[in-house]
Amino acid sequence: MARVSTYLNFSRNTEEAFNFYKSVFGGDFSGGGIARFRDIPSTGDMPPMAEEDKNLVMHIELLILGGHVLMGTDAPESMGFNVLKGNNIYINLEPNTREETKKLFEKLSDDGKITMELQDMFWGAYFGSCTDKFGIQWMFNCTEKQSL
Repeated sequence: MARVSTYLNFSRNTEEAFNFYKSVFGGDFSGGGIARFRDIPSTGDMPPMAEEDKNLVMHIELLILGGHVLMGTDAPESMGFNVLKGNNIYINLEPNTREETKKLFEKLSDDGKITMELQDMFWGAYFGSCTDKFGIQWMFNCTEKQSL
């Protein structure tokens, strides 16, 4: 089912932040709990990961209020990120179909900046990101299986 959520990037304290949010809103982390960078399947073209980054949070989510899902990740500089307050929030769209995902992606990235082209990802989603012409950051995560 389609949904919209808020995605937060932190330098190295996602787990601390989400434990705080959990204390405020209650509940448990959903989506399989805390996924760590060490959980990323290794591929031949992947650069080695710094030892201090392996235990960082790759993905976490928490249902906060009225069905809204708050998601987050650590985005350390060693992996090419430069997290600043103001550039660390994305609106995450999860359309029902790849076609709808592509349509929304093309429209929102028009006159903006594509930061990651739509592509199939190891977690099974059709994923991409862009910044629209007004500076708002969008993520797209469609889990519909590709038709053959």
